[in-house]
Amino acid sequence: MIFTILAKIVAWLALVLGAFQLLIGLGSATGFLDPSALQRYAPGPSSGKVIDHALYQIIFAIALGTLAEISRSVRGSRE
Repeated sequence: MIFTILAKIVAWLALVLGAFQLLIGLGSATGFLDPSALQRYAPGPSSGKVIDHALYQIIFAIALGTLAEISRSVRGSRE
């Protein structure tokens, strides 16, 4: 049960941080944000790398959240 709860928390945090990085990357790519904001808040040298990293993080969050939901469902069916 504790791992299910922790997995859900990590999935939500990864989703929020991935969405934030995606917004930073897209804002920098379109010229809406200053390139110095990209260097300060994002883990990548270019906006394309930041967008790629953010999409991978969002996919990870969705997969982890799905596994947490499966764990919750299996536990509920056993009890």
